[in-house]
Amino acid sequence: MSANAAETPLPAAIASPGETVVLTAHAEGAQVYECKAGTDGKLAWVFREPIATLLVDGKTVGRHYAGPTWEHVDGSAVIAKAAGNAPGATADDIAWLKLEVTSSRGSGVLTGVTTVQRINTRGGKLAGACDKAGIFKSVPYSAEYVFLKKG
Repeated sequence: MSANAAETPLPAAIASPGETVVLTAHAEGAQVYECKAGTDGKLAWVFREPIATLLVDGKTVGRHYAGPTWEHVDGSAVIAKAAGNAPGATADDIAWLKLEVTSSRGSGVLTGVTTVQRINTRGGKLAGACDKAGIFKSVPYSAEYVFLKKG
């Protein structure tokens, strides 16, 4: 676990005062986008799902995928929904997020987790027009995920 992630002053929109850090994991992966027609009929890139490996001290400890879901190698997992966001450091960085856990399974490290924060994002953003509906594009990203519980 990394203490420095908790020391980073977080934007109020994603802060979780009174919650305790259970695990901080580094994620390396991709944000997957699909070319789709919007309500205006124009084709544009639409976020589809994340695919990432969760690492602690360079060792794989889990994975992150559609849901959004975070699954630990011990079998514990949480699914969450966005509850707040703040801009990434640059125009190419996906937003920092605060996510509220909506369901969990298994027992292990992620048991009892109530909040997930996505911070220190790098890359992952794709915007603008695309020319063929149904094509996919993966954009590499990295982030820190901080898993918290109340109390």
